[in-house]
Amino acid sequence: MKKTTILTIFSTLLIASCGGDKNNEHNSTPTVEAKGGKVYGGCLRMAETESYQSLNPISILDVTSNFIATQIYDGLVRLNNGTLKVEPALAQKWEVDATGTKYTFHLKKGATFQDDKCFSGGVGREVKAADFKYSFELLCKNTSENEAFFSTFKDRVKGANAYYEGKGELDGVKVIDDYTLEITLEHPSTVFLQILAESLCGVVAKEAVDKYGKDMKIGAGAFVFDASSNKERIILRKNPNYYGVDSSGNKLPFLDSLIIFITPSKDQELTLFKEGKLDMITSLPSQSIKEMVETQIQDFQSAPPKYLLDNAAEMITQYYTFNVSRPPFDNPKVRKAFNMAINRRRIVEEVLNNQAFGPGINGITPPTFPAYDISKIKGYDIDVAEAKKLLAEAGYPNGRAFPTVKLILNSGGARNTNVVVEIQKQLLENLNVNVDFEVIPMAKKLELSSTGQSDIVRDAWVADYPSPESFLSMFYGAGVPKDAAQKSYPNTARYKNAQYDKYFELGRDAINRDSSFAYFMKAEQQLMNDAPLMVLWYDGNYRLTRYGIQNANTNAMRYRNFSDVYIKMPASTKKETKDSAK
Repeated sequence: MKKTTILTIFSTLLIASCGGDKNNEHNSTPTVEAKGGKVYGGCLRMAETESYQSLNPISILDVTSNFIATQIYDGLVRLNNGTLKVEPALAQKWEVDATGTKYTFHLKKGATFQDDKCFSGGVGREVKAADFKYSFELLCKNTSENEAFFSTFKDRVKGANAYYEGKGELDGVKVIDDYTLEITLEHPSTVFLQILAESLCGVVAKEAVDKYGKDMKIGAGAFVFDASSNKERIILRKNPNYYGVDSSGNKLPFLDSLIIFITPSKDQELTLFKEGKLDMITSLPSQSIKEMVETQIQDFQSAPPKYLLDNAAEMITQYYTFNVSRPPFDNPKVRKAFNMAINRRRIVEEVLNNQAFGPGINGITPPTFPAYDISKIKGYDIDVAEAKKLLAEAGYPNGRAFPTVKLILNSGGARNTNVVVEIQKQLLENLNVNVDFEVIPMAKKLELSSTGQSDIVRDAWVADYPSPESFLSMFYGAGVPKDAAQKSYPNTARYKNAQYDKYFELGRDAINRDSSFAYFMKAEQQLMNDAPLMVLWYDGNYRLTRYGIQNANTNAMRYRNFSDVYIKMPASTKKETKDSAK
């Protein structure tokens, strides 16, 4: 992971934060000292280009919802922001038996749910093992709002499949006593703890579900959802009763609040940052960085720096999904022709201005897993002659009689639109086929793609847990319904291949990483041979942070838990901020 320092980019006046108007809350310069040189107080402001879709853990599908939910809900374990290793959360410790299938978790005593009127007297009660049993039953219940089962407990936890089908109990989850929970798996899993760290597996209270249903936003996490929030501005307040402490014994969280502004584009997000209204940008266009560096080169000499720039490859792949359940993409030759007609390097260099780790010429898995060599996966690169040949063999010589198909993509910035315009142009030039496109809200895109009402869908996958399995699980065929009218998620391509499923299952259930990865490599090659998707590029990310934001470590998964983040400005910078605000 590469870290670069950007020094004074904008005037020190921009450092003044969270003060001045009703949208910015209170001043973010904290004054209450904590142990180890850390500081309490302040608010941290950031932005997303799409608002959340749902904050009910079992319904979470999008990145913004997942980020917010990670702050509201805690589970048995969490991931470390810097290393992505599993750490204790509500479970203080756990053991795994010799078979690798039985996990025993010991809960922390005294941890409570957030205060809310759904509880007696408005005071959050203690979290017990029975609450996890209840939460995991919701995770395995066949309901319209449950989108999480297939990527979490299905085929993994004993009794989960039968419970989902209404044919039995969730035998694999047992309450031993108030503070001891036992989970038994069908097979060993190298990623089960990472799955439990997802916001999807956060604990919820029956009282909150009964009162709020799918609109519930009550968890046991470090931050509380503020009722004054709206779709343009989400406010998360400090949970004063949070159980967490850091390594120095400081009670968490440090921050008073988090504010997430919803902006229509990255350009507007950067403008807000320049105006001092944001403290962090989590994904910067490389062209914007180039312009900032060129225009502010004289400020690179200052010390301490005013801003930090993180640059890293990420566990994110950008791709298009074909609906293989209906013409013309039910024909693999058409799908392969589309794949070979695209110049991905041109897209990365000329459209993205190199804001990517690299072109997607291998598989769906990004190059961020050291022991998983994606260069061994044969994907697709530009080969116009072969693309034309395949399209002709599919019955469309020189594009004749090829139907006009539509590509749908979500709103949220010019980048996606610019890419689709370039792909539209390349397909017309190289195959003589027309592709229309439509920009729609994220919620509508998810609905159309999961119900099979699309030809091609612009997609991106951010790893739910740090393993190739997270990417390959999207194309596992066991969850594809027989009825075309029923939802299919995450396998929106409705791709089914017995050989792929066999290798995926062997990799999923392997007892060690090496054998797991070997099977996943075979599954991924089969996937690319069948081409139910068009891999475009693997993401790299630039993140700009105001200097003084501590512990907001970047990682390849964009996993962000802000429970131990704090703001500490150097004394000289604090003085400059105060003076410039006069």
